[in-house]
Amino acid sequence: MPDERPANGNNEATSQALQASDEENVKSCWVCFATEADDKLAAWVQPCKCIGTTKWVHQSCLQRWVDEKQRGNISRKVLCPQCKAEYIVVFPTMGAFVALLDTLEEITHKISPFIAGGVLLGSIYWIAITYGAVTVMQVVGHREGLEMMESADPLVLLVLLPTIPVALISAKMYSWEDVVLMMLRKYCAKVPALAYILPFGSVEGDRGAIVSGQPTNSNSNANSHLSPTRIFCSALLLPTISTIIGKIFFRSIKNNLHRTILGGLTYITIKGALKIYHKQMLYIRHSSRRILDYTESNLKLYRNDTGPSDPEQVI
Repeated sequence: MPDERPANGNNEATSQALQASDEENVKSCWVCFATEADDKLAAWVQPCKCIGTTKWVHQSCLQRWVDEKQRGNISRKVLCPQCKAEYIVVFPTMGAFVALLDTLEEITHKISPFIAGGVLLGSIYWIAITYGAVTVMQVVGHREGLEMMESADPLVLLVLLPTIPVALISAKMYSWEDVVLMMLRKYCAKVPALAYILPFGSVEGDRGAIVSGQPTNSNSNANSHLSPTRIFCSALLLPTISTIIGKIFFRSIKNNLHRTILGGLTYITIKGALKIYHKQMLYIRHSSRRILDYTESNLKLYRNDTGPSDPEQVI
């Protein structure tokens, strides 16, 4: 009896090893989960270093999976999602003419973005030239502008005309109103009489102490950051607005350039003064902000609530 137990143990180990080996040899596709018994005519492949049941896959299933990963680019490498081994993909030889067509297709695919970028930049350049020419005729006068551009060197025009919209946009990006507002907050607070004209004195209950002319709380000047589209539109419309204001308020001036310059300065000054006043009022409003007690009386007064509500629902 003592000699039979080791023999039985060895038989059980051998049977388990054979069973595990049989399970590994069972072909099961990791894409569609079908086994060899489901389709005995299907072609199988072992494309990577995986072992066990995940090493087998249908040739057709793997082809579809590779197509999804390559997305039309047959030169893209495809790796096994488990062992990260690169699949060995072999194409049949199609001849020199097909290889030439493949090369041309690849070159076209690579240079197309550069061609499109060049066309886009060229379009922007010629649009800037057209805008610069129109601006010159608008500011100086139609006849005077044409004579000026006809007498100028064409190369000089090709360089200077596109700089007009660039200069307008660059100048618009500089906010001179903030500098003036900083100086007014710093010096006008020392003159009490100016508080009757503009509210640049001390603010009652001010929490945003002015450090270097700016409130410590950045939210009070959150509206000072203009969007790129607003800067773009405002800068390009400046010559037109200046011309219109010059014709309305400075009709006595015969020179078109001088009239347009005065109209532009008038527009910039009035707009800047209104913007400075608005920013200061927003600053005062923010500095005077209070947070009240969460009581029923305050809820009825400021929220128009009829009864107590969930504090989490009150913003």
